[in-house]
Amino acid sequence: MNGAQVLLESLAQEGVRVVFGYPGGAALPLYDALYDAPLRHVLVRHEQAAVHAADGYARASGRVGVCLTTSGPGATNLVTGLATAYMDSIPLVAVTGQVARALVGTDAFQETDVLGVTRAVTKHNRFVDGPDDVADAVREAFAIARSGRPGPVLIDVPKDVLLAQVSAKPPRRLVLRAVPQADRDAIVRAARMIGAAARPLVLAGGGIISAAASPALRALIRETGIPVASTLMGLGAIAGDHPQHLGMVGMHGTYAANRATANADVIVGLGLRFDDRVTGPCQRFAPRARIIHLEIDPSEVGKCVRADLAVVGDLADTLPELVGACAEESAARGGSPYHDWWPEIRAWQAHQGWVITTPMALDGSEGRPLRPQGVIQAVCQAAGPRALVATDVGQHQMWTALLNPIQEPRQWLTSGGLGTMGYGLPAALGAALARPDRPVWLITGDGSLQMNLQEMATAKNYGLAVRVVVINNNSLGMVRQWQELFHQARYSAVDMGQLPDWEALARAYGWHGCRVDTRQELRDALKALDDTEGPALLDVRVSAQENVFPMVQAGQSLDDMILGEPPTAEPAAQDILRR
Repeated sequence: MNGAQVLLESLAQEGVRVVFGYPGGAALPLYDALYDAPLRHVLVRHEQAAVHAADGYARASGRVGVCLTTSGPGATNLVTGLATAYMDSIPLVAVTGQVARALVGTDAFQETDVLGVTRAVTKHNRFVDGPDDVADAVREAFAIARSGRPGPVLIDVPKDVLLAQVSAKPPRRLVLRAVPQADRDAIVRAARMIGAAARPLVLAGGGIISAAASPALRALIRETGIPVASTLMGLGAIAGDHPQHLGMVGMHGTYAANRATANADVIVGLGLRFDDRVTGPCQRFAPRARIIHLEIDPSEVGKCVRADLAVVGDLADTLPELVGACAEESAARGGSPYHDWWPEIRAWQAHQGWVITTPMALDGSEGRPLRPQGVIQAVCQAAGPRALVATDVGQHQMWTALLNPIQEPRQWLTSGGLGTMGYGLPAALGAALARPDRPVWLITGDGSLQMNLQEMATAKNYGLAVRVVVINNNSLGMVRQWQELFHQARYSAVDMGQLPDWEALARAYGWHGCRVDTRQELRDALKALDDTEGPALLDVRVSAQENVFPMVQAGQSLDDMILGEPPTAEPAAQDILRR
C-alpha cells in the first residue's frame, strides 16, 4: 500500500467511520485512496466547517472527530476550529496534505508552515517524514487526542509521502506520559473539608463530561446534599432541572448560582479552568471560600485561582473516591450539616427566580415584536428533552444556556473558551451524523449564521434534518448590549440590516424555510416542524432592544450583578405549545 492507503486504514483501525473534509492538490492522493476506503467522507463547503463538524461529532459522541484538508489555505482555514477545540478540550485529529518534501521551505505553491501556524492551538502536531511513519503518526495522534486532558492533534503529510510505497515493519512502541495518580490522603482531606463546611458548593466543569463522570457527580451531591452550579461547558453534567442544580455560574450566570459562589465557604471545583468568565477578577472570586480543585491537568491548578487543596488525576477515578470518602465522613459526623445553607439558596432562587424557573413573556401581539427569551424557551420545549442543542455565540447562546434545562451529557454543543461565531451550523451537522437517533436543533443569531451559512448545502446533500432557529434582531446583539450598557449607547458597527431574506435563502438551498413575526406564526411553525422532512429553518424576528440578564460587568465580582427588569405579565412561552 502507499502512504495514503495506510493512513486511511489506520483511521479505520482507530474506529473512525466518518470524516469531514475538502480536497485539494496536496491531498489528492488521500482522496484517491478514499474512493475505495470503508470510510464515509462528508464534503463540507469550507475547511473551517470541516473542523467544526469534527468537533461537533466528538462532543455529541465522545469519540475522536476527524477532518481532512489540503495544504496552504486549506490548512490555515482550520486554525479557528482547532483553537475552538483546544480551548474546550475536544478530541479531534486533523490531517493536512503538504507539498512534497523536496519543495518544503521553498515557498512552493500552496505551501504553509502549518506546524508553526498551529502549534499554539493544538495539543500536539507532527510532520510525517516518510511513508513508514504514517501508521505510527496516526496511532500517536489518536492516543494523544484521547489521553489525559483531551484536545486536537494535527498530522501534516507531504504529498510524496502519501504516494510512496510503505514497507512492512512492526509498529513503534508508543509511550505517553501517564495521568497522575491521585493522592488518597488529599481525597480524604477534601472530604473532611466538605464535611466541616457550612456553605459548600460544587462547581461542575466540562471535565466531568470528558471523563464520563456524571454518575459520580450525582452520587456526590446525593451523598452530601451539596448544591451544584455548572460552567457553560459543564451544562448537562447534571440535569438542568435537578433540585440541587442552581444553573450556570459566571458573567451571565443565574442569580442563585452567582450568589452561592460569592458566599460559599468551600468550593469544590470539578474539571474546570476557573476562567475569567466564571470567576471575574481572580482576586475577588469567592472571597470567603477555601478552594478544592479536582483536575486532570496539573498546569490548570492554581493558574487563575489559588487552590487550597488540589487533587490531580482523572475524574473518572478521583470523583468516585471522593464520593466514598464523603460517605465515610458523613457517617462519622451523623448526617449533612448544611441545613442553614439551603434556605438561603432557596431565597436567592426566589429572588429573580424568573430567570431560570418562570417562563419568559413571549409578546409578539398587537404589533409588538417577539421577545427572544420567550422564543428560545418555546423552541427548547418543542425540541424536547432528548434533543441535541447547538448554539453559536452571543445573546442567544446565553439565553439558551439559562433557559434550556439540558438533561444529560453531550446534548449541549457550544463554543465556550474561544467564543466562535459560525461554529453552530457545522457542529450541528457533525452531531447529526454522530447521533442519528436524536433530533438536532441549532439556535443561532443572524450574525453568527452568516459566518458559515454555506453549510446549508452540506445539510441538504447528506439529508441531515437539523432544525435551525435564527433569533433575528438584525444586529450583533451582544456587542450592541455592551455598547448600550458600557459605551453610552454609542452603537457602532452592530446594525446587520435586513439581509439576507432567510426564508428565500432556505428555499434556495432546498430547505424548508419560514419567517415568524407573531405568536401564532411561531406556534404554527413549531407544529409544522413535526411533519417536515429534511433540514428546516425558522427566521424568527425579535426585538433588538432585549439584553441578557443577569450580567456581571467585566472587572466586577459575581455578587455585583446587573439584574435588569423582570418580564411583564404576558402569556408564558409554554403556552405557545399548548395543543
